[in-house]
Amino acid sequence: MNWPVTLIAVAIGLSLAMSAAWVIAIRTGRSGWIDATWSFSVGIFGAIAALLPFTPDEPTSRQWLVSALVIFWSFRLGLHIAARTAADGKDDPRYSELRRQWGESYRSRLFLFLQIQAATAFILALSVMVAARNPSPGLGLSDLVGAVLFIAAVVGEAVSDRQLTAFRRNPANKGKVCDEGLWSLSRHPNYFFEWLGWLAYPVIALNLADGYFIGAIALAGPVMMYWLLVHVSGIPPLEEHMLRSRGEKFRRYQSRVNAFWPWPSAKGTQSARDPREKHL
Repeated sequence: MNWPVTLIAVAIGLSLAMSAAWVIAIRTGRSGWIDATWSFSVGIFGAIAALLPFTPDEPTSRQWLVSALVIFWSFRLGLHIAARTAADGKDDPRYSELRRQWGESYRSRLFLFLQIQAATAFILALSVMVAARNPSPGLGLSDLVGAVLFIAAVVGEAVSDRQLTAFRRNPANKGKVCDEGLWSLSRHPNYFFEWLGWLAYPVIALNLADGYFIGAIALAGPVMMYWLLVHVSGIPPLEEHMLRSRGEKFRRYQSRVNAFWPWPSAKGTQSARDPREKHL
């Protein structure tokens, strides 16, 4: 195998996977399966791109490390979304809003939308691929730093997901806004840690000393994820839904808690918090 053939195969595989996600979402009426499929697809095809041998001495220890990182991320997130979708019985509010906006053209436009998601998955798989193929011999400090950063991100995202799940399961919190744990520092801590995890790949990939300039491509992963999560398909539609469903409670939450970066905000103080409020 070589770079062009591998990239073409990954692109086709991701396109087919998101086509399957479209069929499942249309037949079940649950768009959560889309995000689960996307997560699994990035992990599987990212690992394939990382491990496919180009030379007789491949795969290397770095290729195994990087593929393990992306698979672990993929299945933790994918299984979390799948479990939530199976148990909830409700459609994702972001996709419900798209269904309302697109009307009769929903099916065709959703298919095109999911092919765009396949394209974003391809960029992430490419980031994984260039990190895995850093030619530096053996594992070094950058690999260790990348792995530690990745583990911290996965743990942070898992903790924020559990905190929100526990909050939702408490009947006393119905109609309230989660303002506990990591959710008191960021309105979307899960998105922050999701983005943070993708920083691990450029840390592993960048190797200017050996002239591996192509490693800079791995920066596309965190840059694209930040843009998507903060400005496109993450925070904006979810917060629109929260404003419709929680109204003034969520506005007060917005006024005192950062949208993305998890640290105490200067916009609000503990004394301004409404004790009756307690995401989704």
